[in-house]
Amino acid sequence: MEQHRFEPLKVTPAVLRAAGNYSGDMVRFLRDIVAIPSQSCHEGPVVERVLSEMKAIGFDETYSDRIGNAIGRIGSGPLVIMYDAHLDTVGVGDPSAWDYDPYEGKFEDGRVYGLGTVDMKAAMASMAYGGRIIKEMGLDRLYTLYVAGIVQEEDCDGFGSRVFVQNLPRKPDLVVLGEPTNLRICRGHRGRCEIKVVLKGRACHASAPERGENAVYKMAGVLRGIEELQSRLKDDPFLGKGTIAVTRIESKSGSLNVVPDECTTYIDRRLTWGEDSAGAISEIKALPGAEHAHAELLTYEEPSYTGYVERVPKDFPTWITPEDHPTVAAAIRTAELLFGEKPAVDKWVFSTNGVTLAGQLKIPTIGFGPGDEALAHTVNEYVTVEHLVKAAAFYALFPTVISQSLGEA
Repeated sequence: MEQHRFEPLKVTPAVLRAAGNYSGDMVRFLRDIVAIPSQSCHEGPVVERVLSEMKAIGFDETYSDRIGNAIGRIGSGPLVIMYDAHLDTVGVGDPSAWDYDPYEGKFEDGRVYGLGTVDMKAAMASMAYGGRIIKEMGLDRLYTLYVAGIVQEEDCDGFGSRVFVQNLPRKPDLVVLGEPTNLRICRGHRGRCEIKVVLKGRACHASAPERGENAVYKMAGVLRGIEELQSRLKDDPFLGKGTIAVTRIESKSGSLNVVPDECTTYIDRRLTWGEDSAGAISEIKALPGAEHAHAELLTYEEPSYTGYVERVPKDFPTWITPEDHPTVAAAIRTAELLFGEKPAVDKWVFSTNGVTLAGQLKIPTIGFGPGDEALAHTVNEYVTVEHLVKAAAFYALFPTVISQSLGEA
């Protein structure tokens, strides 16, 4: 096979066979990492498990960085590719709402069930075994591939990915995100920001409320304006409309018989193409009753499980990779070779580490992942073995396709 080593069409059947042969190993590995609780800032044990698997299956280098990401490297060629799969999950929520133990990693009828299967430990399993196929088939001569198990994504999108990239000798040439796409190609999503709005009032005894100025009542007018603002937000033909949602309200008072002198509203603002956080704050400040409000971005400064801390504004830019970009074209070509038809090219509804990798660092980025995004953050989450196998084949073949398309072959 030596003369065909770097010809995608020639190696595709072998890649597919290898991915199928490793289905049992991927199921085993996925069940193992699902069984390890790994909420944001507590990913240490799952990082150790991922590193041990990468080492056992032949990655050239395995390590964790200062924030605690799990990193595996294959190859040392000139094209630098990053595969991104976050290892943290949201919480279980109400355990009684699940039909089974969310940490069991139940395997039944061709599905693996459990918290984090779709979002997004399945991608980690498929990426790791995609790397194994690359090594065993000798496809790693033309590029350097980093498979990154990222921490703290659920708390602060892109934070762990940025720390990883900043520690590399040079920035990756392109990124593949493994967030669930139902085996589509995704090339962007709306950005988002988290905003805090504070209005002051004047406290008084609740028996004579006319003596004070109730901050909650003042905020009520602003809330009506926020609700009405939704209809005026910018729309985009690809990403869709921006959105605004009040997600929490708090007030301060000396006791339950004191009129509150401060009210705080927290807002989730999704930003479509052409919108940014500064504009979003200005829109809120322009609402009736908000003239004297204090509005600002929230910040994130929770320590990672290694103790690493940064103060990060919760400002996550919108990003789109153009449909005619070579990275998108190579992803489409990879799926066509493997699955015999052109994949859908779309966007995510939710946010990913792409906000930093593409939105801030301007690295060409696409997404391809196993699982249905509609199952993310839900009870009874699952992924199919079929998706695990197809995703592993994609991750194994894509670097060869993109290398050839960029002239590295």
